[in-house]
Amino acid sequence: MSKSSRSEQGSAFAVRTRRAYFDCRFGQLHVRTAFPATGGFDEQAPLFCLHPSSASSRVFGAFLPAMADRRSVYAPDLPGFGESDAPASATLHAGAAAIQDLASDLRLRRIDLLGFADGSGAAIDLCVAAPDLVRRLVLVASGVPHRLASLGAPCLVLGIRGAGANAPPSALNLPAHVEYVAESESGEDLFALAPQAVAKRCIAFLDRPTARG
Repeated sequence: MSKSSRSEQGSAFAVRTRRAYFDCRFGQLHVRTAFPATGGFDEQAPLFCLHPSSASSRVFGAFLPAMADRRSVYAPDLPGFGESDAPASATLHAGAAAIQDLASDLRLRRIDLLGFADGSGAAIDLCVAAPDLVRRLVLVASGVPHRLASLGAPCLVLGIRGAGANAPPSALNLPAHVEYVAESESGEDLFALAPQAVAKRCIAFLDRPTARG
């Protein structure tokens, strides 16, 4: 095998993607995962991606391997969506509770979170409920700017075209720990059309050194 062929084969297997089921308080949680070549011995905090109510974890299919060079990435079907079991009764906090159960099952002490559209609500719920668990937060096309002041973790907000959150209201004074960027090139198909670009933006924020890490 030539050197170039070995290099191409190595890059093809650098990131491993899988699907699995985990137990949570609502039953079975279906999770798409991507792991770095190190087999999960991450150089950075694992990233959990929360999908909109109009989709499932499938929306992150192209994004997961783009993010998983140096960290494990988890994209669950939130309770009642995709292939995950539904809660016995509807609750606004089911998504956050399920992610907390998943992190506990994986024995993770610190995680990063990404919430897409109304998946941002579950991300913020978990950030507020478990501030010691959530290290950093990325909100994409978030419709909850009024909740940003409640966050204790550093937060990146990506506003996209046609999502109702293209720019923060002019009267909104963003907290010092919240950074806003208008990422409008691909609209609401951002994760399908420009996964590498979004991953690059997220990595730059998540890997940025701070006093607290």
